[in-house]
Amino acid sequence: MTTLSFEPAGQDSATARSEAHKLGKFLPGLGVYGFDDFEIAILAALVTEDPLLLIGRSGTGKTYLLNSLSEALALEHRHYNASLISFDDLVGFPFPEQEQGTVRFLETPATVWPAESVLIDEISRCKPEHQNRLFALVHERRIQGIALSNLRFRWAAMNPPSGDQGGDDDYLGSEPLDPALADRFSLFVEAADWERLSEQERRAIATPAGEGRIADDDGVLADALKRWRHAFVAQLERCPSHLLDYVTAVTNHLVVAGIRISPRRTRLLARSLLAAGIIIGDVREDIYLTILRCSLPHKAWGQQPPFEIVQAAHRAAWDTASSTQAAWVHAFLSEPSIARKVEILLDRCPSADAGTQAVAQLLASERKDRATAFAYVTYPAASAGHLPIGAEGVNDLARIAGPILEVDGHLEWSQPHGTSTIQPAELTRVARHLQTLSGSRLSRARQFFYHCLVERVPVERPERFEEDIKDAIELIRARVQP
Repeated sequence: MTTLSFEPAGQDSATARSEAHKLGKFLPGLGVYGFDDFEIAILAALVTEDPLLLIGRSGTGKTYLLNSLSEALALEHRHYNASLISFDDLVGFPFPEQEQGTVRFLETPATVWPAESVLIDEISRCKPEHQNRLFALVHERRIQGIALSNLRFRWAAMNPPSGDQGGDDDYLGSEPLDPALADRFSLFVEAADWERLSEQERRAIATPAGEGRIADDDGVLADALKRWRHAFVAQLERCPSHLLDYVTAVTNHLVVAGIRISPRRTRLLARSLLAAGIIIGDVREDIYLTILRCSLPHKAWGQQPPFEIVQAAHRAAWDTASSTQAAWVHAFLSEPSIARKVEILLDRCPSADAGTQAVAQLLASERKDRATAFAYVTYPAASAGHLPIGAEGVNDLARIAGPILEVDGHLEWSQPHGTSTIQPAELTRVARHLQTLSGSRLSRARQFFYHCLVERVPVERPERFEEDIKDAIELIRARVQP
């Protein structure tokens, strides 16, 4: 386990260890059950004060959890049903003030202006025009361009999007969130249904006394949150390098795997990880994986990244962040762009021996199409001595690049035993892109893709892949020419 200290200000090590030991018990102390696995994510959202979205079937305690948090923290709270809300419910009734030439909103007990916390329930059933207005509330803490100066917490809840269940419990009317709106939420927690609850949780939920109970833990959560928040704000400007290494690496791995992560989301992920580390007073791999899983917004718009891919990206990023290897090697191996890999090699590699070792790791660990493209791009310059790669590394590149350079452009279409050597759809995608090219760029692309087709190396999105190869070649030409 990586040793790294997250010490909340004013909290000694014994207290930090004690609270870490109790992790999973803050919410049951409020009478909320079934969220133990993701309690760290919910607490992290309280610490960062970034938006939180709960997703789950009806009756799984989403609204109860969020309303209970507002009670325990003694917040001025507003709870809106997005499927029924009108904009006047949020802002009040506009009243023109003729003397000042302005419009004042007449407040009601339900208006949002004094709120410290807001729960937007059924957000996936919201009318499109209201969803756009809620965008500013979630993202900027603003309504009608006016800042909500008291607002700290922005929470929302929704059923799984229609068609996401694939069974009789499909939630008609629960539409996928607009990706731009979903990406403004920091964490996404899935509420557990009955079959995922422990026997103890089932009995606690079924207890009749829980109905109508006001959440009160004698200020335990509020006191802890105050300490955590103070430490979080203090550490924002000195975020641990291990955390930033992890966030950068895991984003690179997910992007390579076809799971887009926006630049904004990397910052939200880093904030949540920093908060989680402060809460438990340590760095733990299982906590990093939990926060990563809860940071992916795709579930809100009806997709679910395969867990195996997320877990593999996490494992690779954790190893990268925990490794004693040089930082430039981490960046070189995890960078998704071939052109950027070349740039890192040129700018940061300290020696030919270091370059040889890094290239060997890349060729052994990289996806086959990407390793093939890297070798194809770099071998000519490396063999001429223009890259910081030793003789052994040049030979490694030659073993892959040599066959590409020997392709003569003649493809055999054969169907032994009813199977084709080249898949028609794949050939069509490549052919369509080649038709858009000309000159030397066409020659290079034809050579590379023909090799991949013959060797049955699948290439996803050939147009983007070829663009990256072009950029890498242009970079090398610009940097190594006298």
